[in-house]
Amino acid sequence: MAAAVLDHDMEVDPVAAPADELKALVARARVGDRRALEDLLRTSYDHVYPVCRRVLGNEADAADAAQEALMSVVRGLPRFDGRSRYSTWLYRIAMNAAIDELRRRGRRPLASYSSVDSPDAGFLAGPGADDGVGMIDVEAALMSLPLDFRAPVVLRDVCGLDYAEIGEVLAIPGGTVRSRIARGRSLLAERLGPAMEATP
Repeated sequence: MAAAVLDHDMEVDPVAAPADELKALVARARVGDRRALEDLLRTSYDHVYPVCRRVLGNEADAADAAQEALMSVVRGLPRFDGRSRYSTWLYRIAMNAAIDELRRRGRRPLASYSSVDSPDAGFLAGPGADDGVGMIDVEAALMSLPLDFRAPVVLRDVCGLDYAEIGEVLAIPGGTVRSRIARGRSLLAERLGPAMEATP
């Protein structure tokens, strides 16, 4: 789901780029190449913001967390040693920024995201989304999950990370990743069950 999209003036998408291109981009950014750093940050934002958005459930908080994450990337880039994939490192920073934002601001009441005009309507839509019939408030169901289940579900189902990467991002064992994803999906299914049955 976290398909990488290149901006027309970008050279490299750092999350989807081949390893050699990415290593070169990161290396150039680490030694002060401003263009490389700008490219890295611009395309990284496209991967950081959706994680923050799904964890926080609020566009303004997600934008704040994404900005904090990018500042952490700039500060941490000199220490990025390449032992993990750049995307794994980036998602870990994004998740930490989102969790920090939750702690800082406390949980805010959710706005309704079931409108077809919502920028996330594609993610939220159920069958019949083209005409606004059958919308399911997946966002509200996702936000109702405890963070311990929401985070791995977002990283797996929104970002497409494998279990090992999720374990690395969240600093938990692989078996815990699997069980939290299974439990999170089960809770989502329970919460969406009535809505799914109501769709034509």
